Amino acid sequence: MNIQSFDVTIIGGGMVGLALANALADSELKVAVIEGKTPSMTIAQEHEIRVSALSAASKNLLTNIGAWDYIAQNRHQPYSKMSVWEKDSFGKIAFDAASLKSNEQASLGAIVENSIIQQALWLAAEKADNITLFHPYHCQSIAMGERETWLTLVGANDDTKHLTQQLTSKLIVGADGANSWLRKQAEIGLTSWDYSHHALVATIETDMPHDNTARQIFSPDSILAFLPLNEPNLCSIVWSQLPDDAQELQACDEIEFNRRLTAAFDNRLGYCQVKSARGVFPLTMRYAQSFAKERIALIGDAAHTIHPLAGLGVNLGFLDAAALAQELLANHAAGKDIGAYKNLRHFERWRKSDAMQMIAGMEGFKQLFAGDNPLKKLVRDIGLVAVDKITPAKEVFIKHAMGLTGNLPQLSKSVLSKADS
Repeated sequence: MNIQSFDVTIIGGGMVGLALANALADSELKVAVIEGKTPSMTIAQEHEIRVSALSAASKNLLTNIGAWDYIAQNRHQPYSKMSVWEKDSFGKIAFDAASLKSNEQASLGAIVENSIIQQALWLAAEKADNITLFHPYHCQSIAMGERETWLTLVGANDDTKHLTQQLTSKLIVGADGANSWLRKQAEIGLTSWDYSHHALVATIETDMPHDNTARQIFSPDSILAFLPLNEPNLCSIVWSQLPDDAQELQACDEIEFNRRLTAAFDNRLGYCQVKSARGVFPLTMRYAQSFAKERIALIGDAAHTIHPLAGLGVNLGFLDAAALAQELLANHAAGKDIGAYKNLRHFERWRKSDAMQMIAGMEGFKQLFAGDNPLKKLVRDIGLVAVDKITPAKEVFIKHAMGLTGNLPQLSKSVLSKADS
């Protein structure tokens, strides 16, 4: 059997895994990507219900690795404003990209269907001479060596299930999702808790146009976000609520669902009508006890999952990918073993710290808005209004929403010129 050798092998050809591969494109490193399902390169007529709110930092990364042009030519919606408020209260805050004096970008971010992001990254990876895409394959076994790791792959559908492939690699990267196969094989422990919420997602048509604004309303037992899509009266919703409520809303007839959704959203955009299937997904916080071991690194949902209330999930994953690529290229240039744990420690500390801050911050934010205790409600409403009125504090919130704070990887900071890259 032919055995192929690589420097970096990425398990998972979703958005985060492909972002890492493309961040290593055209380098001296030989990269493999293993994906169990060959993505469709056809854009469906109807909007996909799974979308991502890409931050400005994520857009910088996608631009720098050659994927943004495809997204820009297809369905996407930049948003320049955000509005957040509490139901049945005076607490509210609004953000506008134009109000940020140092903002060089016209928007806070963009709403893009997950399938279109994956298509853009897949097409970019196909163009890179140093990236090999193995699809549809999944991993059957792994064996760890002192200087390299052996992987055995098997075909993942009826046409390929009798095919096997063996690889060796200096580093194996798990970008294979929340139930990561690699994380389990590496016996990396997981800290987790159930958010006691399920997220209902769907595409919604509204009477009034969304005005390129992302909106979010907090209620005592739910969080409802309306994310603008590329048609003026079309939005994607993420409705985080108690599991029984989410299941009931998924199952009820459209008229009842539309009525309850319109009321829950304070009628802000007029009457709301569901225009797609309604998907429901349980929400769980996960945090891997290690983001790296000898010959292994974890990124994206394989390393952490977070409540969607701030839309941080894929953006955190893209930062993982950019940070790991930066570390690998620096270590390779210095002649270091890219798979040795001692050379992965800086990446691990960097990303574990950032992920934990986000997890803790989102949990605090969620708890702050949970429940209807009158005193607690008064304090948070006064706080929202105060921040809304204080320009310096508001600028900090805007930059945070754009993902432009903290220790960012170079690829995420700004769009690089060819001379910089």
